[in-house]
Amino acid sequence: MMKEAGEQAVCRLAKNERISSKLLIDQLFGGGGSRSMAAFPIRMVYLTVSRAADWPPVKIMVSVPKRCLKHAVERNRVKRQLREAYRQNKQLLWQRMGDNSERTLLLAFIWTDSSLHETAQVNRKMRNLLTRVSEKL
Repeated sequence: MMKEAGEQAVCRLAKNERISSKLLIDQLFGGGGSRSMAAFPIRMVYLTVSRAADWPPVKIMVSVPKRCLKHAVERNRVKRQLREAYRQNKQLLWQRMGDNSERTLLLAFIWTDSSLHETAQVNRKMRNLLTRVSEKL
């Protein structure tokens, strides 16, 4: 069964959906209007900015500090879990932000625990965070 072009865009995490600009990262963490919420072990920082021409409705970044998980293998696993959990649940935000064509939501997911968690638990926590932020928008 083939997916339509609109469905396929929602099912993947494209490169332009990631925050890679140092200016955007500074804007997100610089304090000017960004907000934060947590669902242990994930902390989410978010900010809405005016949308550029080629930007999607939501842009994300994932961070797992070295002080939380010392081994790179563990940090990489957690980053994969966070990206996959976001990819599976991003329609919660895209439906909300798609209506607002002049704003983009910047999201940063930060791991706060010093141990690993099951993927199902990470997925539940991500869904919880995305639902809460979509209600606040």
